[in-house]
Amino acid sequence: MKPGNPRLALSRRSLLGLAAAALALPTSPALATGRALRGQVSYRERIALPPEALLEVRLVDVSLADAPARSLAVTRVKTRHRMPIPYRLRFDEARIQRGHTYALEARITVHGKLWFITTTRHTALAGNADETSILVEFVKSAAAATLPLNGRWLAESIRNRRVIGDPKTLIEITADGKVTGSGGCNRISGKATVDGAHISFGPMISTKMACPPAVMDQESKFLAALGDTRLWRIDEQRDRLILVDAHGVTVLRLARL
Repeated sequence: MKPGNPRLALSRRSLLGLAAAALALPTSPALATGRALRGQVSYRERIALPPEALLEVRLVDVSLADAPARSLAVTRVKTRHRMPIPYRLRFDEARIQRGHTYALEARITVHGKLWFITTTRHTALAGNADETSILVEFVKSAAAATLPLNGRWLAESIRNRRVIGDPKTLIEITADGKVTGSGGCNRISGKATVDGAHISFGPMISTKMACPPAVMDQESKFLAALGDTRLWRIDEQRDRLILVDAHGVTVLRLARL
């Protein structure tokens, strides 16, 4: 029998030694103490978020009342028209100190401008479950001027048919969902309820003026299209508001004034 290769035997012994040493080493703290908090963020206002809206959730140490909260972890989530908005926040459990108080803070921004923020404490890691629902409040001063549905909209087409240009058929939508405008003949008013990409227009109140038959017919079709609307989106390239029914058919196309 030929003697074995001493270098090969030494190499095998070295590898076995390294493997044993690796097993004896303590597990990395980041892997051993990693933990996640999860839940949903919502708000009461009937306001649709634009596609670029960003949710930020932080785990903070709020133990010292006279000092700024210390951030331990943060996650950022694209809202994608979801409501409520799900989040998952990973943190290092080794940084949690006995006797300290922790909370979750959330905010929603659009192009760096603050739209929503937590105004009450949402306590975390106090023996409660790792799933927390967070309520944020609307910051009117920062967001009202840039809401995607805010403003005046002129009807260009109803069910893909061009509208009569004069008199104008238009609506104005405010941040709280109030709707006013003209069907082309009569003044109209009502309420829009917005939930993410979903929208519905309540019954419209209108004056009772009489106009030429063609104008009255268009106004009737305009009000019917508003009643059938279930979804909305903004055509950012053309600055158009597109309203869609429950079957995915465009019922109204409006241009921003």
